[in-house]
Amino acid sequence: MTAAAGSPRSRTPAAVSWPGRVAVIGPHILDILGRPVEQIPPGQGSLRIEEIRATAAGTAAGTAVDLAKLGASVTVFGAIGTDLIADVLLGALAAYNIDTSGLARKAEAQTSATMLPIRPNGERPALHVPGATRLLQLADIDLDGLTGFDAVMLGGPEALAGLSAADLAKIVAAAKSVGALVGVDVLHPGSERDFARISDALACADWFCPNSDQLLALTGRKDLGQAIADVLALGTGGVAVTLGADGCLVTDGHGGLTQIGAIEVPVVDTTGCGDGFNAGLLTGLMLGCDPADGARLGVACGSLVATGLGSDAGIRSFDQVLDFMRAAPAGQEVADRIAQYRAATGKGERVA
Repeated sequence: MTAAAGSPRSRTPAAVSWPGRVAVIGPHILDILGRPVEQIPPGQGSLRIEEIRATAAGTAAGTAVDLAKLGASVTVFGAIGTDLIADVLLGALAAYNIDTSGLARKAEAQTSATMLPIRPNGERPALHVPGATRLLQLADIDLDGLTGFDAVMLGGPEALAGLSAADLAKIVAAAKSVGALVGVDVLHPGSERDFARISDALACADWFCPNSDQLLALTGRKDLGQAIADVLALGTGGVAVTLGADGCLVTDGHGGLTQIGAIEVPVVDTTGCGDGFNAGLLTGLMLGCDPADGARLGVACGSLVATGLGSDAGIRSFDQVLDFMRAAPAGQEVADRIAQYRAATGKGERVA
């Protein structure tokens, strides 16, 4: 599916009254993380470590938690089991006042879960059970109920095996039909087969937010510029590609790429940094920020997540993120600008 000639790339709606309402659809995973793990003991040996945590994670649940911390009103949609892991996950989401009424309970599979032994340098090998995530069906999502949401995040569509390519496109189209800002991200490392499956959904989406390795794997390209062009050619409004310690690349399709530098932090664990970026970017765009400032807010959120263990680490509040940005080199002006947008949207005004 390709965009019509001369069609507008950027479809970002006007700023919304803050706090915005966001629907997050996709994988809901319970992560069990331990750090620091330098080696797995042989046989039945044991090893004492400093910290073990359980967190709500995945491209849906992780992003939902960060959005809620930034002040958004969040409702989640996905599939979980009927097991103890599901109850723990529901409790973790409820702690951030996230509406979990859109989660479908599936007795035929356990809740998706991952064990992550975090290395001292922050790397995160994973042991994962796909579980109930792949059982989500279109009938589990009330598309008419998307009315009233200011933004919709479709996370990990390639992991939602119970939804066809057409189903994924219907979800995005339904969100767009009620004026929501729509973002899409992926969960898996990526393949050209995955790209073909999600292309129709991307064609209608406002933003696609993979990391650089995922985007290259999805498109089969070796050059990020060409890979981004492939996504824009579908009709996607904009692309924001996270680059780890190098920040991100962002474009709304109207010109060249803007590189946003990273904010240097002591890295504890990189789990969920992409989810933090997505939450910050969506929040900035909902406030009416331009894509570059939205991406800067996203980079700040992702950087903060890296400072602690698990997807819910680092971010405490919107004001804390802005203070963090102000303390970074050349961050004062950007943080003040974003704060001005938030103040104006809270009053139903627009910043010129």
